Amino acid sequence: MKLRFTKYWMIFCLTGLLTHQTVIAQIQPAPDGERTVFSGVTIVTGGSGMTNGEKAAVRILTEEVQKRTGLNWQVSAAWPATGDVIVLRRAGTNLKDAFTFPELPELSRKPESFRIVSSLKAGRKLMLVEGADGRGVIFGVGKLLRSFAYNKGSVSLKGIPAFAESPDKEIRGHQLGYRNTANSYDGWTPEQYEQYIRDLVIFGANSIESIPIFAEDKSPQFKIQPDEMNARISAICESYDLDYWMWVPAQMDLNDKEKRKKYLETFEKICNYSVRVNGVFFPGGDPGDNPPELVMPLLEDMAVILKKRHPKAAIWLSLQNFTVEQNQYVYRYVQQKLPSWLGGLVTGPSSPPVEETRAALPARYKLRYYPDLTHNVRCDSPIPWWDPAFNLTLGREAVNPRPYFFAAVYRALEQYTDGFISYSDGCHDDVNKIVWTRLSWDLHADERDILKEYANFFFGSAVTEDAADGILGLEKNWDGPIVENGNIQSCLAGWKGLESGHPELAGNWRWQMYLLRAYYDAYTRKRFIYEDGLEQEANRILLQADQLGTVRAMDSALNILARAETRPVETAWHARIIDLCDALYKSISLQTSVKKYGASGEERGAVLDFLDRPLNNRWWLEDQFKRIVQLPEKKQIPALDTLANWENPGPGGFYDDIGNVSKSPHVYRGEPWVTDPLARKSGDLPGYDWWQSGFSRQRLSWMTNMGWPMGMEYDGLDSTAHYTVRLTGYGETLLNANGHRVTPSLYGREIGAIKEFPIPPSFIQHGQLILTWDKLNEDFLNWRQHSRLTEVWLIKK
Repeated sequence: MKLRFTKYWMIFCLTGLLTHQTVIAQIQPAPDGERTVFSGVTIVTGGSGMTNGEKAAVRILTEEVQKRTGLNWQVSAAWPATGDVIVLRRAGTNLKDAFTFPELPELSRKPESFRIVSSLKAGRKLMLVEGADGRGVIFGVGKLLRSFAYNKGSVSLKGIPAFAESPDKEIRGHQLGYRNTANSYDGWTPEQYEQYIRDLVIFGANSIESIPIFAEDKSPQFKIQPDEMNARISAICESYDLDYWMWVPAQMDLNDKEKRKKYLETFEKICNYSVRVNGVFFPGGDPGDNPPELVMPLLEDMAVILKKRHPKAAIWLSLQNFTVEQNQYVYRYVQQKLPSWLGGLVTGPSSPPVEETRAALPARYKLRYYPDLTHNVRCDSPIPWWDPAFNLTLGREAVNPRPYFFAAVYRALEQYTDGFISYSDGCHDDVNKIVWTRLSWDLHADERDILKEYANFFFGSAVTEDAADGILGLEKNWDGPIVENGNIQSCLAGWKGLESGHPELAGNWRWQMYLLRAYYDAYTRKRFIYEDGLEQEANRILLQADQLGTVRAMDSALNILARAETRPVETAWHARIIDLCDALYKSISLQTSVKKYGASGEERGAVLDFLDRPLNNRWWLEDQFKRIVQLPEKKQIPALDTLANWENPGPGGFYDDIGNVSKSPHVYRGEPWVTDPLARKSGDLPGYDWWQSGFSRQRLSWMTNMGWPMGMEYDGLDSTAHYTVRLTGYGETLLNANGHRVTPSLYGREIGAIKEFPIPPSFIQHGQLILTWDKLNEDFLNWRQHSRLTEVWLIKK
């Protein structure tokens, strides 16, 4: 659809339709960049016959415009005599319009579709937002709000719009669980919940999922009790005409009849106090550990209870943590029984491949994806090759805008699903939610354009471009080795410029989040460079122990390492990070510290607690010195030499900290996430062990690991020399050198213990050596006990 218009008239001509049910008019800008400014606006509605969706659309439009401009637009069922007009109506609604709007673009009959058309008459600007249903009106208003340019006392648009849209996916939502595990939701008021739900709706979400059944029913952050809040969330969804879902794990043995009975009674109570329920999601695992032979009868009983109060609602099941045989049991059950109470299956973390589930599921059932948009490590979509300095400090639930990465993940999966409701444990993943929401509406939406809408709506039109690019910069901060990433410093400079130029945004929680990340990233980089240098300086002192004496050498090394605290870097940045963490707790209850703000655990976004965690091996060296000082004097110097030369492979040798992107030059990386976002062709990605709640004093290289790399390659070797491959890690290993299985001469199994494998000259081919590892079958072990690799030396003898 193309639209041409002069300043006063528009001519429509139909030239074709875009994909995904979207018809967009390309608007010719007004002369000299002139914008269409609205003044004296009255919103004309359908009056008393309005649906909840239409009523919500009116509230959203008037209230959000008022917040940003101070304008108080009037609402009327009658056509005003003067001023500009925005008509909100559902298709088929008969309004006494004083003007006939253009018929093109045509409104689709698909649910939730809308069209926006405009015209000018006698100097008045007239706009129609028409939905195929009540929700269509809401999403049309959302489009309008994202498109407006806001100034104090005025609203404007580029040109005069005319377009029609329909959503690509039927299910577009997010889980917002009011529970102690969350890093922010548990501290929200009902009003904050409603505002956040509204924000998601404006960007196209139509579903909200709560967590009314969970083992933890208390939190120091709760403003009201969980039952009351979950009832309020259900009521909010009813008032906005959104689908309301519940996530209801069974965290007990279903063989226990009393506990099973209590679970069903609790479920019935929740169904009764919820004014609206559309879907019930039962996870097969994570949490829960019951076989499908017990789960399916439970779901049958739950369906009977659910249908009494909510007859149109359906139950959904995920196959999380099920075995291959258990997956097949569920597939056969659905295929043979075709249960009417089942809405479909859910796939996501710890689930069989989405392609498999879609193929096994009868066409009458839908498949919902359950993406983990909230975690950075130890999750379904970890940050590929994340620098360990960030893992040690920002960890699993830091503020994490990853628009390009999660867009790639979405596009790799969307063809198999009917939509998604995300897993989220806080507001820190806000951008990721918005990106998936927009892509589920329009697969071809551009990531930067999504962020421009985001910045325009939440921060204001004056910072649209710069704030969008600033958020993109935060994603780039996590690419590659931290020292080599100069973008980190540039990104902070950009955000500092925005911060000083727009003090009016200081209280905006989203603004605070991205400022926090910009400062934190830059501070971590500067601190890593500094502390790494301190460790190298300390190691040089240890190598002089034969001249200085062991006690003096260790004391001198300790004094050098202690400069991280006695002479810290960037104290102003450090103070600003603390202030922003405090501001975020006050503005949105983001709990960045266990001790200070009551976070439920160190892994749950407590980035403030790790702000000064050593980024070198200071803690490990301190403990090693205590051990060495107890040794006989003649053994102390060799022990200190071992510490100082830990990463030194000697002449003609090589060292790799294999999971560390900064120190693993010989490790095959596989395809980048741009072409392999699901990491199916990239082999194992680095893992980061979480010992002692993130405060382990072990050597840092032992906390970064890989299950097994795809391979390691060395070139330019001496084909006449003997080499030794030395490894650290945990458990077992099956090493091959140029395709030959290698027999160990030393075989330590504990963390940090050494394995050694002699490599004879006959194994070296034309100066090249390729190391590979055979996979081990350790399915019978907990994942924490799985064998893994941490360091590899190739030592020339």
